[in-house]
Amino acid sequence: MKIVNRGFLIVAPKQPFFDWANEFEEEVFFDEEDDVEPTIYLIEEDFLEEDQIIRDNFKNIFLNELNMITENTEDHPKITEATFHEWFSVKPGTTILDLQKADLKRFDLD
Repeated sequence: MKIVNRGFLIVAPKQPFFDWANEFEEEVFFDEEDDVEPTIYLIEEDFLEEDQIIRDNFKNIFLNELNMITENTEDHPKITEATFHEWFSVKPGTTILDLQKADLKRFDLD
C-alpha cells in the first residue's frame, strides 16, 4: 500500500445538473442523485482552507463536468461559483492510499 501525495475533491452532481444534462443525453436518463458516480479531482495535499481550494478550482471542474455531456460551449450555462454550488456537492479530503502494486499512470486531457 502506498500513500499518494495529493488531497481530493469529491464532486457529485445535484438535480439542476441532471435537469440540464437531460436536454442533451437522450440515451442516459439523469434523475436520481444517488445513481450517479461522483468524480474525484486530485488537488494539493496540504490545503489549509477548503473554501479557497474550491474557489481556486471550481471553473475547471465545472467545465469538465459540462464537457462530459456536451463540448458545445454555447450550450453551457454561465460558469459562476454560485451556480457551481447549486449544481454540485463538493467534499474535500486529504488522505489517498493506493492499494494497487502497479505504478500510477497519468494522462493529460488537454
